[in-house]
Amino acid sequence: MDTRRGRSIEVDFFRGIVLIVIVLDHIPGSTLSHLMLHTYALCDSAEVFVFLGGYASAAAFTAVLAGRGESAAKMRFVRRCWEIYRAYLLTAILTLLSGAVLALLHLNQPMVDLTGWQPFAVQPLHEAFDIAVLRRQPYLSSVLPMYVIFALFVPFVVPLARRSSLAALGLSVTIWALARPLASLFSIDDVADWAFNPFAWQLMFVLGILCRVQPVSERFHATRTAHWFTRAAVVAVLAFAIVKLFVLTQPLPGVNKQNLSVERVINFLVIAWLAAQFVRTGSIAWLAQRLPAVVTVGRTGLVCFVAGTLVSLIVDTATPHTFHGFRGTLIGLGGDLVAIGAVLMIARGWNDWKGPRSRAAVNGAGYG
Repeated sequence: MDTRRGRSIEVDFFRGIVLIVIVLDHIPGSTLSHLMLHTYALCDSAEVFVFLGGYASAAAFTAVLAGRGESAAKMRFVRRCWEIYRAYLLTAILTLLSGAVLALLHLNQPMVDLTGWQPFAVQPLHEAFDIAVLRRQPYLSSVLPMYVIFALFVPFVVPLARRSSLAALGLSVTIWALARPLASLFSIDDVADWAFNPFAWQLMFVLGILCRVQPVSERFHATRTAHWFTRAAVVAVLAFAIVKLFVLTQPLPGVNKQNLSVERVINFLVIAWLAAQFVRTGSIAWLAQRLPAVVTVGRTGLVCFVAGTLVSLIVDTATPHTFHGFRGTLIGLGGDLVAIGAVLMIARGWNDWKGPRSRAAVNGAGYG
């Protein structure tokens, strides 16, 4: 990835793909979700999303730092924290409203249960307070609270990573290793409350930051060691795929994902190394230039994430679940195409509505 640019088309393309995948993965009847990363690996789109968030955050901080100074860079992420928190509240409200509508119309009871509408209807004030203080996060909004925390720490982590990558990585790995007791200390270790342990998932975010501010040099990429890394990564990716397809055929415990287990980290790293090789050859940029709509999704990430929650709920409710076999596959595929088209249209509509000046501001802000 070209670190000289204010914004990477490859990063935006990857982010666009991941945001679309997140929508598909939250449609239980999706056909395309069976072809996504989680089917062939022990990690999934969440690792990619958080890693790219760290990368884009580092890009944003360094760009503002170079252009307007340290104070402006810090204030940018204080504001960003507030923006993400508002997006979280909006996502929670939309999720609860969707659950209320579905319950009123007696539709899609499994999704009503997931939205958390029923406990909210029983104790609205108590549930509203828990949601506001991040103690409980309704379905689909659970990734955003940890982004609120990460945004606050970007002004401290990025300068540390620029001074010493080893210090930043060592601190992050230490926190990751202590993630479970730290979560227990702060009472966020219940999967039902915090689907993502921020003490664990900060490792993915910091790895993204490090890849931006301390990238692997082209000189190293040209060495025999790097070539052996690539070969080993190919073998590792295939080995993880075999294990996932033929050994661990049942869903893994939720705590593995919540606490970012070591096998998920290793699987992601070998995939990321191979993805970086495709970026270096220009293959991803070539593909991104031919799929600009996906890049636009990546550049309007927060909007597409929030809107995508509604898209997944609507498509899942509108898709019949009574068909199986080939017919069920076709119906699921139709729902997938509708969902993808909706996300692409939302991204384009938002991009056009904001206008050139606002788009330039967003591009300078990093992860949007």
